[in-house]
This record gives sequence, C-alpha cells and structure tokens, in this order.
Amino acid sequence: MAVVLVDHPLVQHKLSILRDKRTGPKEFRELIEELSSLIAYEATRNLSLEMTDVETPLEVAHCRQISGKKLGLIPILRAGLGMIGGILRLVPAAKVGHLGMYRDPKTLQPVDYYYKIPEDLPERDIFLLDPMLATGGSAVASVKFLRDRGARTITFMGIIASREGIRALQEAAPDVDIYTAAIDEELNDHGYIVPGLGDAGDRLFGTE
Repeated sequence: MAVVLVDHPLVQHKLSILRDKRTGPKEFRELIEELSSLIAYEATRNLSLEMTDVETPLEVAHCRQISGKKLGLIPILRAGLGMIGGILRLVPAAKVGHLGMYRDPKTLQPVDYYYKIPEDLPERDIFLLDPMLATGGSAVASVKFLRDRGARTITFMGIIASREGIRALQEAAPDVDIYTAAIDEELNDHGYIVPGLGDAGDRLFGTE
C-alpha cells in the first residue's frame, strides 16, 4: 500500500486557500474540484496504455491511449460529491456510484444509510472519494462495503488525511493506495482533523 502526498506547488497553494475560514462556499466548491482534478492526475498515473495509429492532417502518428480500463468513482456522501466534477473532466467515461455514510457524533463510528453503485463493480478500478480521512472509520467501512460487493482494485483519494486515519485504513485494507494533498497530525475530541479545514460537507454546501 502506498501513501502518496501530492505536494505540487499548485496543490499546496490551493489547499492553503481551502483551509482559510474566510473562504466561502462558492470558492470552496471550486477549489475542491480543482484539487480533486490535480490529485486524480497523480492517482491515474499508472493506468495502462496501448498503441494506436492516429491520422493527423499530415500523416499517421503512432500514439498511446488508455487501454480500455473501466473506472468507477464512488464518493462518500456528502462531502465526496464535491470531488466528482473535477475528476470527471479528466475521465468523463467513468461511472459514478454513491455511498452514504455518516459518523455517529457519540460513538464516532460510521453508519451507512444509502448506496447506489455500478453493477459491474468487479470489472472496474474504483476510486473512493472523501475530502477528509479523519478517524478512518468511514473509509474502512466503505472499503469493506465495496469489497463485499466484488470490488477488487480500490484507491482512496482525499484532500487532507490524519495520521490516525491513514493508520486505520492501512491496517484494515493494506492493498488500498491513499492519495492526499496533506497529512495533518491530530484529531480533536470530536474526531475532526486539526488544523484541517472544519467540516468539509458544511463548507461545501453552506450548512455551517
């Protein structure tokens, strides 16, 4: 399992604005999409290619294209929805499922309440999406949920991860790679990443 910190200057610059409490919902949504696109660029680096001939206006060019690999995007609701647009601009043919999870405020344990996923899940490389990997509970439960329904290759994509969340996901699913723009050190008593950026879902949808 690899943990990939995407430290490109554009990513880190946009992340600093995303964290700022003065950033409003409109700009926050735009930044989540932009960051998701940049992180997906790295997360899809190892997609397999095949040779193809393309006729240009001048002559035939020998090119490479993605070798028909099927991709699936599964956002964890609500906050994961904010990542979809930026990734679909890169891979518009990907299918999108939805997985509803929330964290019980008393136990901090994940509770699932909704799912709608592609029927051909076992045939797809799955990207599990959630801006925040905090306690890791929702990510671990989501990976198990998808595994139980036949998913074989799963990659987690987020914006900010805690060391505790990374550790939890590594222990539960050592074959799941993690891509993130930042690794923060701590969680507070409510299970929020510190310094983090607050509640990603509330900031996305203006429900603070």
